[in-house]
Amino acid sequence: MPDGSKWSYDTERNSVGWYNNEKQYYASARLQNSEVASGLLSISALRERLSTLPDFGGQDFTAARLITRGKFSFTYGFVEVRAKMPCSLGTWPAIWMLGTGGKWPDDGEIDLMEQRGGSAADKAEVLGTVHTAAFNWSGGSMGVAKGATRPLPTACTEFHNYQLNWTPDKLEIGVNGVVYSTVLNPKLTNAAQNYQQWPFDKPQYLLLNLAMGGDLGGAIPAGFSRDTLQVDHVRVYANQ
Repeated sequence: MPDGSKWSYDTERNSVGWYNNEKQYYASARLQNSEVASGLLSISALRERLSTLPDFGGQDFTAARLITRGKFSFTYGFVEVRAKMPCSLGTWPAIWMLGTGGKWPDDGEIDLMEQRGGSAADKAEVLGTVHTAAFNWSGGSMGVAKGATRPLPTACTEFHNYQLNWTPDKLEIGVNGVVYSTVLNPKLTNAAQNYQQWPFDKPQYLLLNLAMGGDLGGAIPAGFSRDTLQVDHVRVYANQ
């Protein structure tokens, strides 16, 4: 199993269903869904129904969502996650961070990497996105989430380094040393207004997950049976 001193499992919405119309049940400490072997972490999504479990919510798929909440968080630094994406349509892998304050989107979200699953073209690119109270998924007071897309034709056939450089002045999201998405601290004189755009002066924790379907995962093919997000390493060089 993944190292329990660093990672735990987020299962809190299994019984009621996960956000963004996702279709998976997130299993806790189950080798079929999260296994470390030969130096690699495999987070696997399977077509199966765990209907005997008490928090089962009717899902036709299982997967895992690993988090460092309550075990490790940091403010500012450099993050690198070396990973290989699943190739199957309908899969939605993510490497991301959330503010420890627990209020979304006010406390911020940093998506080092997301990959959509609606088409073959989706599997040939990755996304780097930042959410705040002013700019978020559902359209904040000032608009939608800030981010960019990066072509990466070998995302699901080769390992790549997904990176974040986080300073008091900016967030830089990149792949293999190339920055493609940058968000700047506006440094407004009104602290409350600045926090709506830049809540990134407080600790965040890490998440690794593989969702099925949903708003970015797209339609799940009838023939889907199993696919895996593989992670070679997660490295954090924290300034605080």
